Amino acid sequence: MSVRPKKELGQHFLVDHNILGVIGRLAGLEPNDVVLEIGPGLGVLTRFLAERVAFVHAVEIDRSLVAHLPRLPNLRVELGDALALDLASLEPLPRKLVSNLPYNIATPIVVESLDGLPSIERWCVMVQREVADRFFASPRTKAYGAVSVLIQLAAERTGFHPVSRTVFRPPPNVDSALVSFRRRLLPESFAELKLVVEASFAHRRKTLPNSLELAGVASRAEAAEALAALGRAADTRAEALAPDEFVELARRLR
Repeated sequence: MSVRPKKELGQHFLVDHNILGVIGRLAGLEPNDVVLEIGPGLGVLTRFLAERVAFVHAVEIDRSLVAHLPRLPNLRVELGDALALDLASLEPLPRKLVSNLPYNIATPIVVESLDGLPSIERWCVMVQREVADRFFASPRTKAYGAVSVLIQLAAERTGFHPVSRTVFRPPPNVDSALVSFRRRLLPESFAELKLVVEASFAHRRKTLPNSLELAGVASRAEAAEALAALGRAADTRAEALAPDEFVELARRLR
């Protein structure tokens, strides 16, 4: 390979074309789709997408990789940090996010897109296996956390596919997986809800009231009262609550 992946950017380039059909199926690609791809790398997935959909926005932070991307009339390359760019202003508006996400930004990209990119209706992302498991983890499991709650409140999983390390160059030291999900109607005041959820899990060894107080979201008394209304004890921990219970908790803490 003539391009050396940058470890600091979490680069593991997709090089195996055999996985592309799985991505296309899980993403439910249609000819009129507008797709957002973050971290196109050497353009293997980029070309596959552009040949099947109406338009592709490819966001790449590494200027040295732009020359390796295909030049197609329905492809626009956006150079910059996906976490800093105003992706909601892209035209035409992307309807699907389909990406082999760089490891170091995978979770924040997905979480921020839930409400930050309201035009996205469906996601199909390649991420570390432990991250994929975290997205739809159940309460009281080790993987369950703020990310699990927020994604499950905003979306429902539609597909999952383990991915071999050999599809990447260089092969990563961790397993990966494709996970797809589609948007549900967001709970109202999602930004406020996000603050409560993230504060609830900020101190995992603390009870939920203590964690919320330490985060400055609510006093222990206010949190305990809100939990009581849910039929939960004051010593409840965040990982015990189901996603829907956080909606009611946030509503009572307003």
